[in-house]
Amino acid sequence: MSRDHDPPRAPQRRLVLKGAALAAGALAGGPASAGAAPLPPQPEPPPFVNPLVRQRADPHIHRHSDGGYYFTATVPEYDRIVLRRSRTLGGLATAAESVIWTRHTTGVMGAHIWAPELHRIGGKWYVYFASAPAESVWDIRIWVLENAHQDPFAGTWVERGQVRTAWETFSLDATTFTHRGSRYLAWAQHEPGMDNNTALWLSRMANPWTLTGPQIRLSTPEFDWECVGYRVNEGPAVLARNGRLFLSYSASATDHHYCMGLLTVDADADLMDPANWSKSPSPVFTSSDTTGQYGPGHNCFTVADDGLTDVLVYHARPYKEITGDPLNDPNRHTRVQRLGWHRDGTPDFGAPVPNAAPVSDSVKESA
Repeated sequence: MSRDHDPPRAPQRRLVLKGAALAAGALAGGPASAGAAPLPPQPEPPPFVNPLVRQRADPHIHRHSDGGYYFTATVPEYDRIVLRRSRTLGGLATAAESVIWTRHTTGVMGAHIWAPELHRIGGKWYVYFASAPAESVWDIRIWVLENAHQDPFAGTWVERGQVRTAWETFSLDATTFTHRGSRYLAWAQHEPGMDNNTALWLSRMANPWTLTGPQIRLSTPEFDWECVGYRVNEGPAVLARNGRLFLSYSASATDHHYCMGLLTVDADADLMDPANWSKSPSPVFTSSDTTGQYGPGHNCFTVADDGLTDVLVYHARPYKEITGDPLNDPNRHTRVQRLGWHRDGTPDFGAPVPNAAPVSDSVKESA
Protein backbone atom coordinates (compact mmCIF):
# COMPACT_ATOMS: atom_id res chain seq x y z
CA MET A 1 0.00 0.00 0.00
CA SER A 2 2.00 2.96 -1.22
CA ARG A 3 1.21 6.28 0.33
CA ASP A 4 2.14 8.14 -2.82
CA HIS A 5 3.89 10.83 -0.79
CA ASP A 6 7.66 11.09 -0.79
CA PRO A 7 9.78 10.34 2.27
CA PRO A 8 13.03 12.28 2.33
CA ARG A 9 15.16 11.41 -0.67
CA ALA A 10 18.94 11.08 -0.84
CA PRO A 11 21.81 9.64 -3.01
CA GLN A 12 21.40 6.14 -4.53
CA ARG A 13 22.21 2.43 -4.17
CA ARG A 14 20.87 -1.01 -4.97
CA LEU A 15 15.84 -8.33 -4.39
CA VAL A 16 9.97 -9.48 -0.71
CA LEU A 17 7.73 -11.50 1.15
CA LYS A 18 4.14 -11.44 2.32
CA GLY A 19 1.78 -14.27 1.74
CA ALA A 20 0.85 -16.98 4.20
CA ALA A 21 2.95 -18.86 6.72
CA LEU A 22 5.54 -21.35 5.48
CA ALA A 23 6.00 -24.20 7.93
CA ALA A 24 9.29 -26.08 7.48
CA GLY A 25 9.31 -25.09 3.85
CA ALA A 26 5.57 -25.65 3.27
CA LEU A 27 3.02 -22.93 2.71
CA ALA A 28 0.62 -23.54 5.58
CA GLY A 29 -2.96 -23.90 4.43
CA GLY A 30 -1.88 -22.87 0.97
CA PRO A 31 -0.22 -24.22 -2.17
CA ALA A 32 2.20 -27.12 -2.31
CA SER A 33 5.43 -27.05 -0.35
CA ALA A 34 8.88 -26.07 -1.53
CA GLY A 35 10.69 -29.06 -2.93
CA ALA A 36 7.48 -30.82 -3.92
CA ALA A 37 7.13 -32.27 -7.40
CA PRO A 38 4.88 -30.36 -9.81
CA LEU A 39 1.25 -31.15 -9.23
CA PRO A 40 -0.51 -33.49 -11.67
CA PRO A 41 -3.27 -32.04 -13.86
CA GLN A 42 -5.78 -30.36 -11.57
CA PRO A 43 -9.56 -30.21 -11.79
CA GLU A 44 -11.09 -26.89 -12.64
CA PRO A 45 -11.95 -24.89 -9.51
CA PRO A 46 -15.50 -23.61 -9.08
CA PRO A 47 -16.20 -20.29 -10.82
CA PHE A 48 -15.97 -17.05 -8.87
CA VAL A 49 -17.43 -13.72 -9.86
CA ASN A 50 -14.98 -10.83 -9.98
CA PRO A 51 -14.55 -8.58 -8.19
CA LEU A 52 -14.73 -10.87 -5.17
CA VAL A 53 -15.03 -8.07 -2.59
CA ARG A 54 -15.65 -4.47 -3.62
CA GLN A 55 -13.71 -1.52 -2.20
CA ARG A 56 -11.25 -3.69 -0.31
CA ALA A 57 -7.59 -3.09 -1.23
CA ASP A 58 -4.41 -4.92 -0.20
CA PRO A 59 -6.32 -8.19 0.33
CA HIS A 60 -5.05 -11.00 2.49
CA ILE A 61 -6.73 -14.42 2.66
CA HIS A 62 -5.67 -17.07 5.17
CA ARG A 63 -6.98 -20.59 4.67
CA HIS A 64 -7.03 -22.04 8.16
CA SER A 65 -6.72 -25.65 9.33
CA ASP A 66 -10.48 -25.60 10.02
CA GLY A 67 -10.97 -25.40 6.25
CA GLY A 68 -12.31 -21.85 6.37
CA TYR A 69 -11.12 -18.80 4.46
CA TYR A 70 -10.34 -15.71 6.57
CA PHE A 71 -10.22 -12.38 4.75
CA THR A 72 -8.95 -8.94 5.73
CA ALA A 73 -8.01 -5.89 3.68
CA THR A 74 -7.60 -2.12 3.68
CA VAL A 75 -10.89 -0.20 3.85
CA PRO A 76 -11.23 3.13 1.97
CA GLU A 77 -11.58 5.11 5.20
CA TYR A 78 -8.21 3.79 6.47
CA ASP A 79 -9.63 3.74 10.01
CA ARG A 80 -10.26 0.11 11.06
CA ILE A 81 -9.40 -3.55 10.60
CA VAL A 82 -12.13 -5.83 9.29
CA LEU A 83 -12.46 -9.59 9.07
CA ARG A 84 -14.64 -12.00 7.08
CA ARG A 85 -14.89 -15.79 7.19
CA SER A 86 -16.39 -18.31 4.79
CA ARG A 87 -16.32 -22.07 4.22
CA THR A 88 -15.70 -21.36 0.53
CA LEU A 89 -13.49 -18.86 -1.25
CA GLY A 90 -16.38 -17.50 -3.29
CA GLY A 91 -18.46 -17.14 -0.15
CA LEU A 92 -16.24 -14.32 1.07
CA ALA A 93 -18.12 -12.05 -1.34
CA THR A 94 -21.25 -12.14 0.81
CA ALA A 95 -19.82 -13.15 4.20
CA ALA A 96 -20.62 -10.92 7.15
CA GLU A 97 -17.85 -8.45 7.94
CA SER A 98 -16.78 -7.66 11.52
CA VAL A 99 -14.66 -4.80 12.80
CA ILE A 100 -12.03 -6.35 15.08
CA TRP A 101 -10.03 -3.18 15.83
CA THR A 102 -10.45 0.57 15.33
CA ARG A 103 -7.78 3.27 15.09
CA HIS A 104 -6.87 5.42 18.07
CA THR A 105 -8.33 8.91 18.18
CA THR A 106 -4.95 10.42 19.18
CA GLY A 107 -1.33 9.27 19.20
CA VAL A 108 0.14 6.20 17.56
CA MET A 109 -2.06 3.92 15.44
CA GLY A 110 -4.31 6.91 14.83
CA ALA A 111 -4.19 7.26 11.03
CA HIS A 112 -3.65 5.41 7.74
CA ILE A 113 -4.57 1.91 8.87
CA TRP A 114 -3.19 -0.04 5.91
CA ALA A 115 -2.67 -3.55 4.60
CA PRO A 116 -3.63 -5.83 7.52
CA GLU A 117 -2.61 -9.48 7.38
CA LEU A 118 -3.99 -12.27 9.59
CA HIS A 119 -1.63 -15.08 10.64
CA ARG A 120 -1.91 -18.03 13.01
CA ILE A 121 1.33 -18.48 15.00
CA GLY A 122 1.93 -20.74 17.98
CA GLY A 123 -1.76 -21.23 18.72
CA LYS A 124 -2.57 -17.51 18.62
CA TRP A 125 -3.84 -15.09 15.98
CA TYR A 126 -1.77 -12.11 14.90
CA VAL A 127 -2.59 -9.14 12.68
CA TYR A 128 0.24 -7.15 11.11
CA PHE A 129 -0.68 -3.71 9.78
CA ALA A 130 0.73 -0.27 9.03
CA SER A 131 -0.38 2.96 10.69
CA ALA A 132 0.76 6.43 11.69
CA PRO A 133 0.20 8.78 14.63
CA ALA A 134 -2.97 10.85 14.35
CA GLU A 135 -0.84 13.98 14.59
CA SER A 136 1.78 12.94 11.99
CA VAL A 137 -0.02 10.86 9.39
CA TRP A 138 2.99 10.02 7.17
CA ASP A 139 5.16 8.63 9.97
CA ILE A 140 3.94 5.17 9.10
CA ARG A 141 5.27 2.12 10.95
CA ILE A 142 4.46 -1.58 11.38
CA TRP A 143 2.29 -2.71 14.31
CA VAL A 144 1.06 -6.05 15.64
CA LEU A 145 -2.17 -7.23 17.33
CA GLU A 146 -2.49 -10.57 19.17
CA ASN A 147 -5.54 -12.67 20.06
CA ALA A 148 -5.15 -15.85 22.14
CA HIS A 149 -8.70 -17.09 21.44
CA GLN A 150 -9.03 -19.90 18.90
CA ASP A 151 -11.70 -17.83 17.13
CA PRO A 152 -10.33 -14.50 15.82
CA PHE A 153 -13.87 -13.06 15.91
CA ALA A 154 -13.96 -13.68 19.68
CA GLY A 155 -11.54 -13.02 22.53
CA THR A 156 -9.55 -9.82 22.93
CA TRP A 157 -7.16 -8.24 20.49
CA VAL A 158 -4.10 -7.04 22.42
CA GLU A 159 -1.81 -4.37 20.97
CA ARG A 160 1.67 -5.93 20.99
CA GLY A 161 3.21 -2.72 19.74
CA GLN A 162 5.54 -1.63 16.96
CA VAL A 163 7.90 -3.91 15.10
CA ARG A 164 11.24 -2.18 15.62
CA THR A 165 13.47 -2.16 12.57
CA ALA A 166 16.94 -0.68 12.09
CA TRP A 167 15.57 2.81 11.41
CA GLU A 168 12.62 4.94 12.44
CA THR A 169 11.53 5.55 8.85
CA PHE A 170 8.47 4.98 6.67
CA SER A 171 7.72 1.23 6.82
CA LEU A 172 4.73 -0.95 5.96
CA ASP A 173 3.39 -4.17 4.37
CA ALA A 174 4.83 -6.66 6.85
CA THR A 175 4.32 -10.37 6.37
CA THR A 176 5.64 -13.34 8.29
CA PHE A 177 6.42 -16.92 7.30
CA THR A 178 8.53 -19.86 8.43
CA HIS A 179 11.03 -21.76 6.33
CA ARG A 180 13.18 -24.68 7.47
CA GLY A 181 12.50 -23.99 11.14
CA SER A 182 13.12 -20.22 11.12
CA ARG A 183 10.48 -17.50 11.25
CA TYR A 184 11.01 -14.46 9.05
CA LEU A 185 9.49 -11.03 8.60
CA ALA A 186 9.47 -9.34 5.20
CA TRP A 187 8.39 -5.74 4.75
CA ALA A 188 8.84 -2.49 2.80
CA GLN A 189 10.81 0.44 4.23
CA HIS A 190 12.65 3.60 3.26
CA GLU A 191 16.36 3.33 4.00
CA PRO A 192 18.11 6.56 5.02
CA GLY A 193 20.48 7.73 2.30
CA MET A 194 18.71 5.80 -0.46
CA ASP A 195 17.14 7.51 -3.47
CA ASN A 196 13.89 5.56 -3.33
CA ASN A 197 10.57 5.49 -1.51
CA THR A 198 10.68 1.91 -0.24
CA ALA A 199 12.80 -1.19 -0.70
CA LEU A 200 12.06 -4.76 0.43
CA TRP A 201 13.65 -6.15 3.59
CA LEU A 202 13.98 -9.50 5.35
CA SER A 203 14.89 -10.47 8.92
CA ARG A 204 14.56 -13.45 11.23
CA MET A 205 12.23 -13.09 14.22
CA ALA A 206 12.66 -13.82 17.92
CA ASN A 207 8.87 -13.80 18.41
CA PRO A 208 5.88 -12.63 16.33
CA TRP A 209 6.60 -8.94 17.05
CA THR A 210 10.41 -8.83 17.51
CA LEU A 211 13.18 -9.01 14.93
CA THR A 212 16.51 -10.65 15.66
CA GLY A 213 19.85 -10.59 13.88
CA PRO A 214 20.58 -8.58 10.74
CA GLN A 215 18.00 -7.23 8.33
CA ILE A 216 18.89 -7.49 4.65
CA ARG A 217 17.74 -5.59 1.59
CA LEU A 218 16.26 -7.98 -0.98
CA SER A 219 15.13 -5.53 -3.64
CA THR A 220 15.10 -1.85 -4.39
CA PRO A 221 13.43 -0.07 -7.34
CA GLU A 222 15.86 -0.10 -10.25
CA PHE A 223 13.92 -0.85 -13.45
CA ASP A 224 11.83 1.79 -15.18
CA TRP A 225 8.58 -0.08 -14.44
CA GLU A 226 9.38 0.07 -10.69
CA CYS A 227 9.87 3.83 -10.71
CA VAL A 228 6.81 5.36 -12.40
CA GLY A 229 5.52 8.19 -10.21
CA TYR A 230 7.31 6.78 -7.17
CA ARG A 231 10.29 4.49 -6.63
CA VAL A 232 8.43 1.70 -4.85
CA ASN A 233 8.90 -1.96 -3.95
CA GLU A 234 6.21 -3.09 -1.48
CA GLY A 235 3.49 -5.64 -0.69
CA PRO A 236 5.56 -8.85 -0.68
CA ALA A 237 3.85 -12.25 -1.01
CA VAL A 238 5.52 -15.66 -1.02
CA LEU A 239 4.72 -18.98 -2.66
CA ALA A 240 6.71 -22.24 -2.33
CA ARG A 241 6.77 -24.71 -5.20
CA ASN A 242 9.10 -26.88 -7.24
CA GLY A 243 12.09 -26.49 -4.92
CA ARG A 244 11.95 -22.69 -4.96
CA LEU A 245 10.39 -19.77 -3.16
CA PHE A 246 8.70 -17.22 -5.41
CA LEU A 247 8.32 -13.77 -3.95
CA SER A 248 5.93 -11.39 -5.68
CA TYR A 249 5.83 -7.68 -4.89
CA SER A 250 4.23 -4.46 -6.13
CA ALA A 251 5.95 -1.48 -7.75
CA SER A 252 5.43 2.15 -8.85
CA ALA A 253 2.60 4.55 -7.99
CA THR A 254 -0.84 3.22 -7.03
CA ASP A 255 -2.54 4.33 -10.27
CA HIS A 256 -2.64 2.29 -13.50
CA HIS A 257 1.16 2.04 -13.42
CA TYR A 258 1.01 -0.19 -10.33
CA CYS A 259 2.26 -3.66 -11.25
CA MET A 260 3.93 -6.75 -9.85
CA GLY A 261 7.48 -8.08 -9.97
CA LEU A 262 8.94 -11.43 -8.92
CA LEU A 263 11.95 -12.63 -6.92
CA THR A 264 13.10 -16.26 -6.83
CA VAL A 265 15.36 -18.22 -4.50
CA ASP A 266 16.26 -21.91 -4.25
CA ALA A 267 14.54 -23.52 -1.26
CA ASP A 268 17.87 -24.94 -0.06
CA ALA A 269 19.66 -21.59 -0.21
CA ASP A 270 20.32 -19.20 2.66
CA LEU A 271 17.41 -16.74 2.47
CA MET A 272 19.46 -14.15 4.35
CA ASP A 273 22.03 -13.86 1.55
CA PRO A 274 20.70 -11.36 -1.00
CA ALA A 275 22.99 -12.88 -3.65
CA ASN A 276 20.86 -16.04 -3.62
CA TRP A 277 17.80 -14.16 -4.86
CA SER A 278 17.17 -13.47 -8.55
CA LYS A 279 14.87 -10.75 -9.84
CA SER A 280 12.75 -10.70 -12.96
CA PRO A 281 13.78 -7.78 -15.20
CA SER A 282 10.17 -7.41 -16.40
CA PRO A 283 6.89 -7.10 -14.50
CA VAL A 284 4.90 -10.33 -14.18
CA PHE A 285 1.41 -8.81 -13.79
CA THR A 286 0.26 -5.49 -15.24
CA SER A 287 -2.78 -3.40 -16.19
CA SER A 288 -4.87 -4.66 -19.10
CA ASP A 289 -6.78 -2.48 -21.56
CA THR A 290 -8.23 -5.70 -23.00
CA THR A 291 -9.91 -6.79 -19.77
CA GLY A 292 -10.42 -3.32 -18.32
CA GLN A 293 -8.50 -3.85 -15.08
CA TYR A 294 -5.86 -1.37 -13.93
CA GLY A 295 -3.17 -1.14 -11.28
CA PRO A 296 -3.18 -4.81 -10.23
CA GLY A 297 -1.07 -5.54 -7.21
CA HIS A 298 -0.62 -6.01 -3.48
CA ASN A 299 -1.39 -9.69 -3.82
CA CYS A 300 -1.38 -12.84 -1.75
CA PHE A 301 -1.76 -16.50 -2.66
CA THR A 302 -4.29 -19.11 -1.58
CA VAL A 303 -5.86 -22.28 -2.95
CA ALA A 304 -9.32 -22.99 -4.36
CA ASP A 305 -11.87 -25.09 -2.50
CA ASP A 306 -10.35 -28.26 -3.97
CA GLY A 307 -7.24 -27.64 -1.86
CA LEU A 308 -5.00 -27.97 -4.92
CA THR A 309 -5.58 -25.21 -7.43
CA ASP A 310 -3.37 -22.18 -6.81
CA VAL A 311 -5.25 -18.88 -6.71
CA LEU A 312 -3.87 -15.37 -7.09
CA VAL A 313 -5.57 -12.76 -4.89
CA TYR A 314 -4.99 -9.07 -5.66
CA HIS A 315 -6.68 -5.70 -6.03
CA ALA A 316 -7.28 -3.60 -9.16
CA ARG A 317 -9.49 -0.77 -10.39
CA PRO A 318 -12.01 -1.17 -13.24
CA TYR A 319 -10.95 2.10 -14.91
CA LYS A 320 -7.69 3.76 -15.92
CA GLU A 321 -8.15 7.46 -15.21
CA ILE A 322 -8.35 8.68 -11.61
CA THR A 323 -9.33 12.14 -10.45
CA GLY A 324 -7.11 13.46 -7.68
CA ASP A 325 -4.96 11.42 -5.31
CA PRO A 326 -5.26 7.67 -6.00
CA LEU A 327 -5.46 7.10 -2.23
CA ASN A 328 -8.75 8.99 -2.21
CA ASP A 329 -10.25 6.73 -4.86
CA PRO A 330 -12.11 3.88 -3.07
CA ASN A 331 -12.51 1.50 -6.00
CA ARG A 332 -9.62 -0.87 -5.60
CA HIS A 333 -11.52 -4.15 -5.51
CA THR A 334 -10.35 -7.56 -4.30
CA ARG A 335 -10.08 -10.04 -7.18
CA VAL A 336 -9.19 -13.73 -7.57
CA GLN A 337 -8.05 -15.86 -10.48
CA ARG A 338 -6.23 -19.10 -11.11
CA LEU A 339 -2.45 -18.95 -11.01
CA GLY A 340 -0.95 -20.89 -13.89
CA TRP A 341 2.40 -22.68 -14.12
CA HIS A 342 4.96 -22.84 -16.89
CA ARG A 343 6.56 -26.17 -17.68
CA ASP A 344 9.82 -24.95 -16.14
CA GLY A 345 8.05 -24.73 -12.78
CA THR A 346 7.76 -20.94 -12.63
CA PRO A 347 4.43 -19.18 -12.04
CA ASP A 348 2.39 -17.82 -14.94
CA PHE A 349 0.39 -14.85 -13.68
CA GLY A 350 -1.29 -14.17 -17.01
CA ALA A 351 -3.39 -10.99 -17.18
CA PRO A 352 -6.12 -9.64 -14.90
CA VAL A 353 -9.41 -11.29 -15.82
CA PRO A 354 -12.41 -9.14 -16.77
CA ASN A 355 -15.23 -8.49 -14.35
CA ALA A 356 -17.50 -11.49 -13.75
CA ALA A 357 -15.04 -13.90 -15.40
CA PRO A 358 -14.77 -17.20 -13.54
CA VAL A 359 -11.47 -17.91 -11.85
CA SER A 360 -11.04 -21.02 -14.01
CA ASP A 361 -10.92 -18.87 -17.16
CA SER A 362 -8.01 -16.76 -15.98
CA VAL A 363 -4.88 -18.79 -16.72
CA LYS A 364 -4.52 -22.29 -18.12
CA GLU A 365 -1.46 -24.47 -17.80
CA SER A 366 1.17 -22.96 -20.06
CA ALA A 367 3.01 -24.89 -22.71
